[in-house]
Amino acid sequence: MRLQVDDIPRQRTLVLTGASRGIGHATVKRFSAEGWRVLTCSREPFDARCPWPGGAANHIRVDLADPNDTIRAIGEIRGKLDGQLDALVNNAGISPKGEDGARLNTIETDLRTWGHVFHVNFFAPVVLARGLQGELAAAKGAIVNVTSIAGSRVHPFAGAAYATSKAALAALTREMAHDFGPMGVRVNAIAPGEVETSILSPGTDKIVEKLPLRRLGQPGEVADVVYFLCSAQSSYVTGTEIEVNAGQHV
Repeated sequence: MRLQVDDIPRQRTLVLTGASRGIGHATVKRFSAEGWRVLTCSREPFDARCPWPGGAANHIRVDLADPNDTIRAIGEIRGKLDGQLDALVNNAGISPKGEDGARLNTIETDLRTWGHVFHVNFFAPVVLARGLQGELAAAKGAIVNVTSIAGSRVHPFAGAAYATSKAALAALTREMAHDFGPMGVRVNAIAPGEVETSILSPGTDKIVEKLPLRRLGQPGEVADVVYFLCSAQSSYVTGTEIEVNAGQHV
């Protein structure tokens, strides 16, 4: 029996920001292992050492701190799609530090730093979602915003601008779930805690000692939750924020 074109399953596609390291890197590997095509977005050019399929052809270089460049990138992303987008994961985030890695508080953080952080952590996710809403609606896709434990409590290392941008992103997730739901698009968030990446701050071990599970999270464990929220297994889940933090929030 000959296979008809309509019988061949369409490859699902993910657009992922902040793909170059940590949770983003693990997310690319998780989705690629499931047969998804992953379009990666980063300020940096594609690194040829990355092992996933598609390589440079599936990479979009974009500065999410620049609204004009973010809008430009939307056109480039749409040009790489077939009219449908199954998932958008807004993972990119910046958390600037002071001298010697000091935490930037509300009193000392420069206004330009506030703006820079909010453009990347808060405005870029809504700009991308709005720009790709047609493709997301066509696929009945999903959006996942990556927030943080710092969005709900004062954190010893995460600065005030970072923390408030993540709290705003959690609120944005609820608003987007309300607005995108009638299109068949689900919008959720994950809030990671202390995850073992190359950018851990000194002193994190003291936090880990007090966690109910008494250990750091692994990037792959966070990527598993992202995948769940983009898969049919979570088809009736929208407008929620899942804590991925070993009980740090309790």
